[in-house]
Amino acid sequence: MSFSVDEILETKRMIEEQGLDVRTITLGINLLDCIDKSVEKLCENIETKIMSLAENLSNVASSIEEDYGIPIINRRITVTPISLLLGGLDNVKKISLDEINGFNDPLNRRSEDNSIEIKKEFSEDLLAIAKSLDFAAKEVNVDFIGGFSALVHKGFTRADYYLIQGLPKVLSSTERVCSSINVASTLSGMNMNAIKMMGNIIHDIALNTAERNSIGCAKLVVFSNAVEDNPFMAGGFHGIGEPECCINVGVSGPGVVRNVVQHLIDADFEILAENIKKTAFKITRMGQLVAQQAARRLNIPFGIVDLSLAPTNRPYDSVAGILEDMGLETVGGPGTTAALALLTDAVKKGGLMASSYVGGLSGAFIPVSEDSVMTNAAKKKILSIEKLEAMTSVCSVGLDMICIPGSTTPALIAGILADEAAIGMTNNKTTGIRLIPVIGKDIGDEVEFGGLLGKSVVIPVKKVSCENFINRQGRIPAPVHSRRN
Repeated sequence: MSFSVDEILETKRMIEEQGLDVRTITLGINLLDCIDKSVEKLCENIETKIMSLAENLSNVASSIEEDYGIPIINRRITVTPISLLLGGLDNVKKISLDEINGFNDPLNRRSEDNSIEIKKEFSEDLLAIAKSLDFAAKEVNVDFIGGFSALVHKGFTRADYYLIQGLPKVLSSTERVCSSINVASTLSGMNMNAIKMMGNIIHDIALNTAERNSIGCAKLVVFSNAVEDNPFMAGGFHGIGEPECCINVGVSGPGVVRNVVQHLIDADFEILAENIKKTAFKITRMGQLVAQQAARRLNIPFGIVDLSLAPTNRPYDSVAGILEDMGLETVGGPGTTAALALLTDAVKKGGLMASSYVGGLSGAFIPVSEDSVMTNAAKKKILSIEKLEAMTSVCSVGLDMICIPGSTTPALIAGILADEAAIGMTNNKTTGIRLIPVIGKDIGDEVEFGGLLGKSVVIPVKKVSCENFINRQGRIPAPVHSRRN
């Protein structure tokens, strides 16, 4: 890949004046060969493999920053979904098949009272594995490690059930470990048993981290149609179709796109889309350069470039700000979904022309707490959870970093999860949910997380019961258009 002098100077201006950066360089690692019936040996294998493959990741990222002047904000690791490693452990084998089959019964023959028991017991084995991941991540100096995950869109294994029940303890007892649970897909429908369970799990995580504004919930994503090569957190994991290890890069650049939009006040939509597309092309080219350099220096294959626009709490680094600069008075008002659709599509088109290996989520993130302009719209009560849900039908993920009242019931949380999963399933797209029921906070209260997670305001949730709907359980069938083969 070669660059002209003009391209280099233009990229330099983007970095220095418009906040262009590589948001994350993420090393994906397959841990399937670490499996062992002994939890001690499993933990040892995990630590050894991660530290041997990732020992130079942070230094290589720093060397690329120094050589090319490109900021690389985060160093991260994704691993094989941990539930796939647990099947041989004694405590997992003790789980009754009758119990698991009950959760997997799509015809809802399992019980008369439609109850799902959330077990409070927790094995120290699972926490030991999570702490091994946390320790390895700290030793190789990465910010987060993703993959404490399970894929349950069609049903539970013993290991899936075991892992999910342990999440409240794991996410409140570790610093860097992130988790994701896939509860729906276009091909298999929606696992409503899993969705109801996750409503309870999110509530329990919020309680376990109540003294820190329920921040444990920020490390958990509930997905529909989860992708296997996502380099962003908290939803990243290294899928079973991925190679032994690879380098995935997530670029950003909302400040660069915003600068372009601000100079096109009188342009029509075609010109606006064309210029965003050209800018996304340039941003992705920079990301591919970083990814290829990292892969070469680490002697690890290059995976993908995720070209998602990822905001920060810096005012100019805002996806919502781009939408307002298109002509909206405040994000969340009429026209917001259309503006976001234009932005997401143009970004994807530009990125696809710049690289043959675009992957991950790729588009535009709308995390409320991480985008200062979006937070301000929520404070004005213009941006509602219902409007955010509509926006997720066209953005690159879903309801992200949204603070809701701590009094929100597990059934209402499950209802929100179900609505968002349905959008992903029906539209054949990835949707993810990071809801934070902030214990002790109510509508309008401000919540400070610090760092990349920023600050936000608690937004209302309509307290209209959906409990009878959630209690039906079983699976919602896949949509008719899933039958494409």
